[in-house]
Amino acid sequence: LNKAEYITVDTEFLRESTYYSQLCLVQVADSKGAHAIDPLASGIDLSAFYDVMKNTNVVKVFHACRQDLEIFYKEMGCLPEPMFDTQVAAMVCGYGDSVGYETLVNKISGEQLDKSTRYTDWSNRPLTERQIIYAIDDVTHLRGIYETLRARLIKSQRGPWLDEEMELLTSISTYDVDPYEMWQKIKVRTNKPRILGILREITAWREQRAIEKDMPRRRVMKDEVLLEVSAHPPKDISGLDTVRGLNNGFSRSSAGQEFFDAIQAGVNTADSDLPLINRAKARPATPPMVDLLKVLLKIRCQETDVAPRLIANVQDLELLAAVPETELKLKNGWRYEIFGKYAMALIKGQLALSADEKGNIAVVRVAGHEVDEIL
Repeated sequence: LNKAEYITVDTEFLRESTYYSQLCLVQVADSKGAHAIDPLASGIDLSAFYDVMKNTNVVKVFHACRQDLEIFYKEMGCLPEPMFDTQVAAMVCGYGDSVGYETLVNKISGEQLDKSTRYTDWSNRPLTERQIIYAIDDVTHLRGIYETLRARLIKSQRGPWLDEEMELLTSISTYDVDPYEMWQKIKVRTNKPRILGILREITAWREQRAIEKDMPRRRVMKDEVLLEVSAHPPKDISGLDTVRGLNNGFSRSSAGQEFFDAIQAGVNTADSDLPLINRAKARPATPPMVDLLKVLLKIRCQETDVAPRLIANVQDLELLAAVPETELKLKNGWRYEIFGKYAMALIKGQLALSADEKGNIAVVRVAGHEVDEIL
């Protein structure tokens, strides 16, 4: 495999009862053949395979690689390079948002995948021949998909677009977990700094305990409990016994003491050190403007054959509508050329959306405004 121009890679894993994914199978293919590697086999040494993954002369091709890369980063201590994600490439090439592997196989190869063993327990041994064939199919079809998408990227000259998207996926910071940043992944309905400060501390405690015990976060403590405690912190440790969702006796356990200490850390955090409120999020957007931006985004993406999600998500549009000066990716580079400058012109009243009797919607110039560089 070290001599290949590229290899296609996929993994099978379990994560139901652990914090870290348990690697159960690795599938890999090059132009000459495909292989299934059993990382659970007694005495197996994967160092030679990891050497291939580190070989910068061999392109590693994945589909929707985020979870695969989390596994390899933990196992290898670094990320494979260079990489090509066919899901991202398909979005750049106009196949739609977050297009699935099965859909790509059907559209590009014209074949149907056998998904009868999709939900199998890959940790059970021995694996059946049917399981192995299913697993290897995921990397054999990927070869043709990669070659097709690579050719389209070269023809459309959109290779740099893909490179820009891959930068985030290949950044070490994407896979290095900072427990004190995890609170931002919880959906909160408040911008009160003190509540957010407590939430930051107790969420960090949960993350650190989940890592230490190799347990899923939800088994350590559910988000609902964290939100309740951050909004209504108990005055003393015995107050934990009145919190719905905590086990009886939790207050008398070592974990209960650690959790209460985290609560107190949030309560006692200096005002200057509390999480800052995102003013753009705090300022409500005008719903009609957000709706207009959604329509504009859809129109522009249809015209340029690119997936909307690559350019902006709903939160981006809400922030843009609420505070137009907010710095967003859609204001730079190719995103600006495709959508950003149109969006800013729409917000400024220089462009409008018009519908005809057939229901077709068009972007039109508003009289009295000079936007010839766009239309």
